[in-house]
Amino acid sequence: MMRVLALETSTEYCSVAVWQDGEVISQSVLAGQRHSELLLAMIDQVINEAGVKLTQLDGIAFGAGPGSFTGVRIACGVAQGLALGASLPVLGVCTLQALAYDAGHEKIIAALDARMDEIYFAAYRVQNGAWETVCEPTLCLPQNAPVLMGTDWYAAGSGFVAQGATLAARFGKQLAGVNATAIPQASAVAQLAAPMFATGQGMDAALAMPLYLRNKVALKTTERQ
Repeated sequence: MMRVLALETSTEYCSVAVWQDGEVISQSVLAGQRHSELLLAMIDQVINEAGVKLTQLDGIAFGAGPGSFTGVRIACGVAQGLALGASLPVLGVCTLQALAYDAGHEKIIAALDARMDEIYFAAYRVQNGAWETVCEPTLCLPQNAPVLMGTDWYAAGSGFVAQGATLAARFGKQLAGVNATAIPQASAVAQLAAPMFATGQGMDAALAMPLYLRNKVALKTTERQ
């Protein structure tokens, strides 16, 4: 039996999941800025509910970003600490792909609000049951979002709350639907990570890194002008 623990703290939500041979036990709460206060207790609760011990896991996955600068560091740091203590491999899963996974469609635009009038953007499609990245994760202004070919794209994520009008104008009739309230969840991180762990793609915990995309999290006064 394969077992994977997953953590996701890249948005205002905090979520934890345990994947056991296709069955997922998860917990998600609106944490605001309290991820660091809530995460360890949530991990204990979900692991206990799943009836497993940390040392029985095959790996720990985390939402690597992009997303909240502090949030992605929390998930990465906790995953590293737990994995080092239990001698487990880790995997970082892109939060935009986790967002796309839960969308339930075969062609997905994933966009998260990146503040400063920008978005984190990626596009994916499912072909023959396998995920294919059509547009790699990027940080951009919504009016400069990468051009996509074809129609029947389904949109998901908070980028369509913050910049919905601009994105609608950008993609026009290419969009078949929008779920602007969708968020990345640990359950999706776990389900994406499980086959990767199964094929030996887990890495040493010390090598785990967040995916920031934005090198600077704040602008100087002169840069804002």
